[in-house]
This record gives sequence, C-alpha cells and structure tokens, in this order.
Amino acid sequence: MSQKPRSDLKPNTAAFESLPFITANGFREYDARWLFEKELNLLGVQTLGLCLGTYFHRLGIGKRVVAGHDYRAYELSIKQALILGLMNAGCEVVDIGLATTPMAYFAQFALDCPGLAMVTASHNENGWTGVKMGANPPLTFGPDQMSALKAIVMNGEGEARPGGSYGAVENFAAQYIDELTKGHKLSRPIRTVVACGNGTAGLFGPEALRRVGADVVEAQCDLDYTFPNYNPNTEDLHMLHAMAKALKESGAEIALGFDADGDRCGVVDDKGEEIFADKVGVLLARDLSAQQAGAKFVVDVKSTGIFMIDPVLKKNGATVDYWKTGHSYIKARTTELGALAGFEKSGHYFFRKPLGRGYDDGIVAGIAVLEMLDRARGKRMSDLLADLPKTYGSPTMAPFCPDDRKYAVVEAMTKEYEAAKARGEKILGQSITHILTVNGVRVTLEDGTWGLVRASSNKPSLVVVVESPASEAQMRAMFNDLDTRLRKHPEIGEYDQKI
Repeated sequence: MSQKPRSDLKPNTAAFESLPFITANGFREYDARWLFEKELNLLGVQTLGLCLGTYFHRLGIGKRVVAGHDYRAYELSIKQALILGLMNAGCEVVDIGLATTPMAYFAQFALDCPGLAMVTASHNENGWTGVKMGANPPLTFGPDQMSALKAIVMNGEGEARPGGSYGAVENFAAQYIDELTKGHKLSRPIRTVVACGNGTAGLFGPEALRRVGADVVEAQCDLDYTFPNYNPNTEDLHMLHAMAKALKESGAEIALGFDADGDRCGVVDDKGEEIFADKVGVLLARDLSAQQAGAKFVVDVKSTGIFMIDPVLKKNGATVDYWKTGHSYIKARTTELGALAGFEKSGHYFFRKPLGRGYDDGIVAGIAVLEMLDRARGKRMSDLLADLPKTYGSPTMAPFCPDDRKYAVVEAMTKEYEAAKARGEKILGQSITHILTVNGVRVTLEDGTWGLVRASSNKPSLVVVVESPASEAQMRAMFNDLDTRLRKHPEIGEYDQKI
C-alpha cells in the first residue's frame, strides 16, 4: 500500500523533499488541478500516478496508458513523476511527449490505450498543474471516478505491481495532424487569424488549418510558457480583444483562438466582434442540422436560450438537451443520447461521427467553423450572426468563493429562487417561469431573460451568466438581481470580470 500523502508540507524543507504532498481540494468534478508546490509536490504526483494505475487495474481496463504534457515550465517534470507512479502500478505507459489534450484523446484510439493521463493545467494561469484522466474513450472521468480516485490517494491505497514499462512515440504529432485534416478542403483560402496565446496549440493549429486551405495569419503561436501576452483562455476578454486587434490589422475574415491545451476554440468575426461559443454553437447546429435531418445536440446550462427558440433549428427538426457544464458531462451526455454534437459556452465543442470521435478538440471545431463559412455562399461570419434571434448576453463571470463554501452558496441561492417562485415573487416585474437545477440554478423569467449561478468545477469561484432577448438593460437588471442575492453571503469576493 502507498503512503498516505500529507497536506501540510512547506517548500524548502526536508519533509517536502521526502514525503508525498497532495491537498484534497485538487480533486475536482472531472479532472484534478493544483497549484504546484503550494498544494502538490513531485512525490505527491508520483503517488497520484501509483494510485491512478491502481484504479485502472480495479476498473479492469488493461495496462496501456497514454501520457502527455502541455507547455509549461514544470509540466515535463510532473509528467515524469506521474509516469514513475503509473509504472510502479504495473502500467505500460505510452508517452506522446509535448501534446494538446485532444492529441492525447486521439492517442487512446490510435495507439490502443484505454487509459489516459494528460498532464495539463488547461486554461488556468501559470502556477497551476493538473491531470485529465480517462478509462473509456472518448469519455473522461466524471465525479464518481474522481471521488473513487481521491479516496485511493488520500487513504494511501495505491498498490505496486510488476510489469510496468515505458515507451515513447516519436513524432506522434504528424499522425494527429493527418487525422485532423483528412477529407477536409476549403473551396477558397479563407484568411484566418490563428491565436494560441503562446500555448501548446501553437505547435499544431496553424499547420492543421493551412492544410485544409486556410490563409493563416499567426498570432502568438510561438511557444512561451511565461504567457507574455495574455493567459490563453478563449473565454478571457484579453485574449478575445487581442484576436480582434490581429484580425483588423491583417484584414482577415475570421479569427480563431485555441486555449493553452488546445481543447477549446474562440471565434472573432470579420467585424472584430467576439462571438461567445454558445452562439457559434447555434450557427454550427443550424449548418449541421441542414445536412442531417432530426439531428440532436447537447448544450451546457451556461448556453444561450436561442437553442430553444431558433426557427431554423425548429424547421430542420433539431432537438436540444441542456445539461451540466463540464467537458466530461457534455462528452458523456452527447454519447448517451447519440447526439451529432455537443457545445459548451466555454468553447468546448464535441463532434461525433462523421465529424469527430466524441471528444472536444479546438482545432476540429475551428475546421468545422471554417467549413460552415465556406458553405455560407458568400456570407461573412457577422452575416450569419445577424441572422440569429437577437439576445443580449454576458461573458462568463467568476466571483471568488472558497472551494469549501461554493456549493453551499449555490444551494442557498437555489432554495432562495425556488421559494421566490413558490410564493409568486416578481423579479424585474415578471414571474419566474422555469428553474433548471441540473447544474446550479438557472432562473428564467416571462420574457425569456435568464440568469445562472453555479459552482466552478476548476477554481475557488462561482460562475455567473445572464442573458435577455428583450434588451441589454434587462440583461443587466438580471445580473443585479443575482449579484444582490449573492452579496448576502460574506464569502463572495470580487469578480474576474463584469458586464
């Protein structure tokens, strides 16, 4: 059995160099994330690898595990420590080297590796690290699997086994890019800004889009793990504004941005306007449902209400299911329902056959957007957007809330709104028509204005989104209602951004 990790060690001490250090809060709903050295040390990572390998054995999936790492100064060391632990658990580790997360997902299929251990902090800021894990491609761990793994780690239940091995795959990126671009060719060279924020996707995104025929203008595609320009997060307005600037300076028709580990895609249109990914999802759903009658789509609870009212989707016979936010949740729901695609407001797109294998890949999404534009008969992205029913929506906002309090705050907000609906309370002079509690609480009013509060799965914060089909003033008023109720809870801190 493995040693129980400590959660109280400090860097620059003998104990920190001798004992495994892991804090329990790093085990989140569908992946694991820690602040390296503040919440996790390398011996803790090695213990995590041993326990992850132990869990793979308990699941009976076989011994082969693909491992990769994103481009941050410390991730290679973390991956190597994780691999030592996996090998100690008797796993056959297949190392694909420096990679995006979707490249690791693809490797599960291409290299016959049911197990996944991708070292990535995703779109989090420098200082963070983590692991995305899976045992049944294209699915990744959800809350049940994460809880089981957490128990094995924190209780010291990791078991060493013989038979562990290591093998590295050279130039796996070439096979990955071939997979992305096979069968795709634009009819015209759409001039496209490709922005990667100096993250890992810069190795693959520009080349893939050039191969399908795009006229690529690179923006922050050189790898630099200090992220000198902005944090590569496709929901962050700093990144979106930089993409818009590059588009205007280059005369490009569209800008596509990929986050630090390449599983999300952001879009800026020909006018330099940032398009939130849920509305890009509506456009893609229109395009795809026109080709496949009766298509099903899955969207997360942060997504626009246009999916429910769009006349084109109704005409095409498309159906839409709102589900829990989170890449593991949407992947699983899309697979469960046999949906053609799933969309998240955060910029994750999940395409199943014939477009993809069911997992989220920002570059695959970028190609799908360009092909949609190619089929649009001369229309620009702004024209397609203008065809949608008009709504006024906020960015995804994240007020600080401690990890050990955020779920309680959301529960209290849920009860408050449910009680308001039960007693017929008016909000903005209207009745509450619907409350969705599949993931946090989403409150919808008579005119279609809605607001959402949920707990972030990745950070010590909440997630707040509001939208109105009526007016910007109504959208802002909905935010004020949510914020006023949140401010009753003293643990709520500042927002990362506001409308």
